[in-house]
Amino acid sequence: MDKILRAYGLDKKNFEITPVATGHINKTYKLIGTESYILQRVNKDVFKDPGIIASNLRLAANYLKRNFPEYLFVGSIPLLNGNEMVYDRDGFPWRLFPYRKNTITIDQVGSAEEAFSAASAFGGLTRCLDKIETKGFMEVIPRFHDLELRFQQFESSLKRASAERMQLASESIEACQGSQTLVDKYKELTAGNSLRLRIAHNDTKINNVLFDTISRRTVAVIDLDTLMPGYFIYDLGDMVRTFVCPVSEEEKDLSKIIFRKEIYDALLTGYLSEMGEVLSPEEKKAVPFAGKMMTYIMAMRFLTDYLNNDVYYHTAYPGQNLVRAKNQCELLRVLMESIPG
Repeated sequence: MDKILRAYGLDKKNFEITPVATGHINKTYKLIGTESYILQRVNKDVFKDPGIIASNLRLAANYLKRNFPEYLFVGSIPLLNGNEMVYDRDGFPWRLFPYRKNTITIDQVGSAEEAFSAASAFGGLTRCLDKIETKGFMEVIPRFHDLELRFQQFESSLKRASAERMQLASESIEACQGSQTLVDKYKELTAGNSLRLRIAHNDTKINNVLFDTISRRTVAVIDLDTLMPGYFIYDLGDMVRTFVCPVSEEEKDLSKIIFRKEIYDALLTGYLSEMGEVLSPEEKKAVPFAGKMMTYIMAMRFLTDYLNNDVYYHTAYPGQNLVRAKNQCELLRVLMESIPG
């Protein structure tokens, strides 16, 4: 870390450095000193070409600066040599961000007001970028939220998994196989003209929004690694998946997985307050599908990783990916019962 910080003209001894525990993919640290920062190591095994992240963010930042100069876009701090990332001896890229004082992130939605505010923030980013040319942006992770691809990967994992893991995961496997009609619906929506590609955040969890510590209003959208072309159902769907349930995807007690209608209504109202005039009538018909689709994707991704011997997501104990998969399968069941259409 000494070498990394020197590339920014900083000295490690001037900071109290603590890890930030949230997130499955990157490693993040808080640097507290006279000036404070967020330092992050990008997972090169997930983001195969980190330069694409930098290119996409540069395009978005320049467009917003020209067209929405009042919009707070949290970009990274350049190195002394002007580059956007510095690489360590193992080939991992690092970025530095300004630490926004008097702001916090939260890991679970605690009120309808938080749901509304965060959803409007994510919607506001997409609305501001609605007219930008998508062809200049590249996919950071190809087909990241492609439900058809994720189902194919799930089916492939069934052929390679050990007999023991297949047996332990049998209920989750049956649940994922039984929801294949959602794949058919996704193919129908994306094959026609029902949905339009836009520049979307693609990772709209509540902890990817900064809140003011006093007013609890949103200050900025953060963690923009997956800012790239996508359908609105990706952003809206991941909000539904992660907002409406009072417990996270790590919860083992499935009885705690419930549908909070007041949170669902608030996030829809917040998102549509920004995107309502942008979405087409056909897209609005897909709103009820969004949360089910994204929950199904995550159930299969966790289950696929478990069947593949936990090669993608970080796990802290044996069977954690199966716990996550069971959790998301139950949430999908709850959403199917609670959201008509």
